[in-house]
Order: sequence, then structure tokens, then C-alpha cells
Amino acid sequence: MAQLFHRGANNIAKASMVLAIVLAGVAFFVYSYIARSSYLTGALTEKQQPVQFSHRHHVGDDGIDCRYCHTSVETSASAGIPSTQTCMNCHNQLFVDQPYLEPIRASFRDNKPIEWERVHDLPGFAYFNHSIHVKKGVGCATCHGDVGNMAAVYQTNTLQMEWCLACHRDPAPNIRPKDEIYNTSWNPRDITDEQQKEVDEKIKSLRSKELLTSCSTCHR
Repeated sequence: MAQLFHRGANNIAKASMVLAIVLAGVAFFVYSYIARSSYLTGALTEKQQPVQFSHRHHVGDDGIDCRYCHTSVETSASAGIPSTQTCMNCHNQLFVDQPYLEPIRASFRDNKPIEWERVHDLPGFAYFNHSIHVKKGVGCATCHGDVGNMAAVYQTNTLQMEWCLACHRDPAPNIRPKDEIYNTSWNPRDITDEQQKEVDEKIKSLRSKELLTSCSTCHR
């Protein structure tokens, strides 16, 4: 029986297999890059709000503590979104005729909450508790970035599972003294000896890496 394929077909077959492997590797690399990009994660993307609230002004310039607006951050899973009344505590006296703040005044008059655009939005299958992280010494800036210097808040991290696991495997670098938790611009190099002792005690009290990385810790 005559040979159906030329001997060179073997080389073509080998080259095709090598090319398939290379293309698969490139496709995986591209997928991994896109999956971590801001296009899918929303990181580094500013969102338009009904009123472009400036944390740089309120936190950085005026020194308002995070807990003044996010009242439940120490006691519940959610940090809480401030009510319009919280805004009006100041703005019934400050900038009362400023057209820019009319949506705030309208919300207060009509008793209708402002529909803020959520910036940090975890999927429903991921459980995150603000109060637990705060009690363990994780600062706001660890997840939210230096909001005190943000004119408009944006997501600084991917908030993907691998990012959370990286911290749960080695939480020590993200633990800070209690009095610095709400200082979004705090530099760990400024830590005092007394604060370092406090941080060391907090680290000792943390659960094991195995428990922190257990599926049921975040997926309930």
C-alpha cells in the first residue's frame, strides 16, 4: 500500500503540537492578565456619584474620623453608609446655598436616601466582616487605600480571592496599633516601641493560617 503522507508530515505534526502548547500558554497568560486588570476588577476606576464627595477634603483637610460617617464599622459586618442627616449636621450651617450640594438638601427635604454608587462591592458568596478586621488591627487603608488623599474614592486593590488569601496567609504586615487603624496615611516605619509590643500581641492572638485560609472562613 502506498504511503499516504509524506515524511515531512511528521515534522508538521510535531510543530503543530509545539505551536498548540505555546498558544495555550499565551492564552492562559492573557486570561490571567485580563482577570487581574481594572477592566474586570474595577480597580483604579473612579465612579460617578450623585454628589462627588471628597474624602481628601473631609478626612485629609478637616480631619473627620472614618467612624463619624461609617458608624457601624466597629460593631457589624458592614461599615455603614452615612445617612443624609449625617451630611446635614454640618451642611445645615456650612455652604447652605451651594448649588453643588442641592442633591443633599433635596434628599433631606424629601426624606429620600441618596443612591450612592458602591465602590467596593464584594460578590454575595464572599463573607467579609468589618468589625472583626478592625478588632484584629487591620487599618482601613489596607483595603481601601489612602482615602484621606483621594478627591474621589476608587478601588485600590483587586479584591479578588488571591488578594484576600495573600493577607490571610501572612497578616502580620497589615496589623497596626489600635490608635492608627483609622489613620489612612499612617507609615509603619513611624511605629514606636510601645506600639510594636501592642502589634506583636495582636499577631499572637490571630487564628492559625490553616483556619484563616479555610474555605468556610469567607464562604458561608
